[in-house]
Amino acid sequence: MASAPDNVSLPLFYNDLVLLSSQEHGNWKSRATDKATWLANVNTVPLTVEEFPLAQRNFPIVFTAGENPFPIALMGLNEGVNVFVEDDGNVPQPVYIPAYVRRYPFLLARVQPDSEEMSLCVDPTSDLVGELDEGQPLFDGNEPSESCRSTLQFCEQFEIAGQKTASFMAELEKHNLLMDGELNIDVGNGQPFNYRGFRMVDENKLRELRGDILRNWNQSGLLALIYAHLFSLDLVRDIFGRQVEQGKGPAVPQPV
Repeated sequence: MASAPDNVSLPLFYNDLVLLSSQEHGNWKSRATDKATWLANVNTVPLTVEEFPLAQRNFPIVFTAGENPFPIALMGLNEGVNVFVEDDGNVPQPVYIPAYVRRYPFLLARVQPDSEEMSLCVDPTSDLVGELDEGQPLFDGNEPSESCRSTLQFCEQFEIAGQKTASFMAELEKHNLLMDGELNIDVGNGQPFNYRGFRMVDENKLRELRGDILRNWNQSGLLALIYAHLFSLDLVRDIFGRQVEQGKGPAVPQPV
């Protein structure tokens, strides 16, 4: 059973990756779940641009700091805090679940680093796959089952969305629109809470862009994505309020 090389860092959520094959996993099944246990203590999740319209209803959308930034949904303001998912993985209220979360434990990956071909892999440590008593078979003889083909299609669509996201980020970088972000929350006690360590679109630079660029972005839908990001930042106060209500910190100092 081929695993991910030791020198390859695994993506968020994944403890191991193996190439899915009928020879090794002919008796395996996959099962559905209504509890995202792997998401319970995660506060940021990668997003694709196709998800912005839905995600911005629930989460602030920001961009990672450092090289090669990408969009993420803030599901909590502190590391290890997710205000939407309980410790057992239960999601008590309707909320958009990012595709990155929904594809787990499957993933399209290059088995050979120098190859362009991507293959369907799985995290064998997940309790959602294996020689289970219940679930959907992954193979029908030597051929992928209908369930497996649907999973493959979903992962392929995710990769396509990822390419569109990379093009979106390249446009932001090309026009130098990203700046270091800072969000301040005034809780009325004279000690505002500050959140940093991410990037966001610089609205001043956005307003200074040439009209032809903005017109093209409006026609392509890119401008709507930028404003979905900007509008979503108002939800930081909602996330903060949820953390305080759930006792997950940061604690709000009480007036003397």
